[in-house]
Amino acid sequence: MNWIVKCSGSPREIGKQHGTAANAQIARCIDFYTTMFQQSSSLAWMDVLKLAEGFAEKIKTAWPEYYEEMEGIAEGAGRSTLDIVALNVRTEIAFGCFSDGCTSFSWQTKEHSFLAQNWDWLPPQKQNLVALEISQEANPTISMITEAGIIGKIGLNSAGVGVCLNAIRAKGVDMSRIPVHLALRKALDSSSATEAMKTLTTIGVASSAHILIADTSISLGGEFTSTTSAVIPMDNRGRVAHSNHLLLDHPAMVDTCWLKDSPFRVERVLKLSEELGEGEGEPTWEGISRLFTDRLNAPAAICRTGDLETVFNIVMDLKERRAVVRVGLPDQPEEVVELGFERI
Repeated sequence: MNWIVKCSGSPREIGKQHGTAANAQIARCIDFYTTMFQQSSSLAWMDVLKLAEGFAEKIKTAWPEYYEEMEGIAEGAGRSTLDIVALNVRTEIAFGCFSDGCTSFSWQTKEHSFLAQNWDWLPPQKQNLVALEISQEANPTISMITEAGIIGKIGLNSAGVGVCLNAIRAKGVDMSRIPVHLALRKALDSSSATEAMKTLTTIGVASSAHILIADTSISLGGEFTSTTSAVIPMDNRGRVAHSNHLLLDHPAMVDTCWLKDSPFRVERVLKLSEELGEGEGEPTWEGISRLFTDRLNAPAAICRTGDLETVFNIVMDLKERRAVVRVGLPDQPEEVVELGFERI
């Protein structure tokens, strides 16, 4: 799979390199979401672009560097800027109707800062993933896995900050706040987990999501809706676990718990980690990796199969600035790629 893209320079230059290198994947990504919106919301792509216009104006004003990067992607890929904006606000359009399911987990110990997740989505989107490395002029270097054309997703940076995403389906959208995928990028542009979480809770996130942010010493689970935010601290063993429902109280917000197995997966990953800690003392890379191959309650397991399937797994050790991505089901990976940076 030719999917590793390295970009550097100004925001526009970074975007143009991304768009040029991943133009085929971006075209397929737009086709994928065109079909999704049509089937799920009876929205033609032109309708989607009209909805994206309001976000485009806000992004251009509030986060001009992100808008310039999207302009660069559009230029490199031969698409309109609104096409690229629409991909980047796909969570917000139709109030999060196209939420992806995931299980995420972090564990801070003396020796390691593990951050990991399975990203569960529709298998056809697997071919449109890119491993994006972004060397920036003013912010840390980023290494992440994303859908082609989307400027923020799941990964880590050279400062040792990492981020994971869980979709939450609580209705509502606020265009004055930062869209989910730009919030992920904002976290990856930060020098610490505390700084990143403070930024996001101050700005607010435009629609519902759980964003798990960690660095070399702390993990914070940020639950966001279009009107609220709440932060999950580490437990007494240094862990944070999440899936696809709200764990904290969010006044006046109704959580659909759209994947009924979501509570099971949180309980399961915590139970497995307890056993891991008892059996091996300090958790190991291999032990954390095994958590995400678990198939109890299949097909709705941590390692998920069926219509909604684990498309990739990522395991990071932020102290080591290292990440390994297993594309496909993590117990039967189609490809394995290592990401990361030299430890400072």
